[in-house]
Formats: sequence, C-alpha cells, structure tokens
Amino acid sequence: MKQSRRHLLRALGAAASAGALGSLPLRAQAQSTMETVKQRGSLRVGVTQAPPWYSKDPRSGQWNAGVGVSMGQAMAQELGVKFDPVEVTWGTAVAALQGNRIDLMFVLDATPERAQAIDFPKNPLLYYSLAVLAREDLPAKAWADLNQPKVRLSVPQATSMDKFLTENVSQAEIQRFPGNPEAIAAFQAGRVDAVCLFHPPLLAARQRLGRGKIVLPTPPVTNPSSVGVRREDDKTFLNWVDERIGHYYRSGQTQKWYEEFLVGFGLDPKEAPPIQKELIRS
Repeated sequence: MKQSRRHLLRALGAAASAGALGSLPLRAQAQSTMETVKQRGSLRVGVTQAPPWYSKDPRSGQWNAGVGVSMGQAMAQELGVKFDPVEVTWGTAVAALQGNRIDLMFVLDATPERAQAIDFPKNPLLYYSLAVLAREDLPAKAWADLNQPKVRLSVPQATSMDKFLTENVSQAEIQRFPGNPEAIAAFQAGRVDAVCLFHPPLLAARQRLGRGKIVLPTPPVTNPSSVGVRREDDKTFLNWVDERIGHYYRSGQTQKWYEEFLVGFGLDPKEAPPIQKELIRS
C-alpha cells in the first residue's frame, strides 16, 4: 500500500510539473526568429547564383552583388547584425526555411503550394515579367509559338516559371534543372531552343553569352515576387520584413538597387524593363 501511494505521489508531481511547463508562455518555450537573429548576431539570407538577384564573385567566393544581397545587407545593418549568405537552390529554399537553415529568402514567389508551408509578407518585393532567351530563328512572339512538341525549353525546377510552363506550354519538351545557371547552360550548349525565366536574369545571361534574343511572349505574364520566411506563431519578424520591403519598394530603393546591379554588369537600365510596377509602360 505504501509503495502504491509513493507511485501515486510521483505521478501527481510529474503531472503538476508538466502542467507548469504547459502554462509557460510560447516566448519562453521557443524564441521567435527576430529574437534568435539578434541573439545569434547574424541574418541568414538564402542565396543562389541568379543575377541580378544574387551574384557571387568567382575570384573571392563572396556574395557581393544583386538586389537580394543589397537588401539583405541593408536589413542586417538595420538590425545591428551580420549579413550571412547561405547557399540554397530555388527548389530547396522552402525546406531550408522549415529546417531553420536560413531566416529568409528574397525573390521567392508566393505560390499557393509554398504558402501552405511558409509565410510571405503582404507587400510585394518587386514585379517582373516572364520571358525567354531563345535562338534568333525561333518563333517566340506568343506562348502558342513555343507550345509545340519540336520546341525544347529549359527552366529551373520547382519554380513559378516551371509551374507556368507545365500548365500553359505542356506540348513543348520541358527540361528542368536545379537552378538558373544550369538552365542557361543548357541553352548555351544547344541542348534546348530557349530558356524560360523572368526577364531580369535573362538580361545578364544575354550579356554574358553574346547571343540569343530576349522575348516577352504574349499574352504577357507579369507577377509580383515576394520574400519567404519561416512560419511561426510570433509574427514579429514577418511584420518587420513586410514593413521594410514595403518601404524599400515605395521609396524607389529596390529599383535603385536593381539599376545599380545592371550598371555594374555593363547594362543600360533604360533598356531593361523596370521591377517597380508603377514604372512599367503599358
């Protein structure tokens, strides 16, 4: 009897302890991203070789150019922490956020599938139009021209570009690659007739390759892009990111960072479609 009583008292004590832990506020049980970033002293930004969003210097190995790099550096400075680029791919970015490898990733479109797994701010990051870098002799004025079994297209896998081609240009031969460089390399090697990306990365690709034509097929497809952040109950970090990208966009700073990269890459910003919707000519 005494032994049973002792077991009962232990069980009650354990239950009381569990109840006390359960009553602790969420803040005490798990830090928010904002708290963790400040405590760690660094803002981990997902990056992938995709000018003009992210560009790594091949000589130094440093991520030192691009809209995402400039914006990440500015955000880190405002938080008083270090900018910490972490290499991922477009296809692995969501998993990197969920696995707490990165804190955010710029130019990640808020697709319905991604929105089930991570959070996106309300303000748009920027706007861009879907385009192709194609052989000079390839008919590409309309998406219907490309929707042919004889046309070979390359695209980064698990992206909004991939989703669009799958749903609208399904008759073409679509070759999917891990990221922008591999999709562009397939065009460069002649394995495909065109590479499909949003227009800004194609400007850099055309400049580097020195051949091909950039076409925005009709009907035009212009989408907002966003910033992916980890989903959590505490929305402090999400709201802060939303406020900052809204400020950068409305003040023209995002467009300025874009134009600065184009100039540094040897391109004339006046010849490139803007990424601020209000500046896009209809």
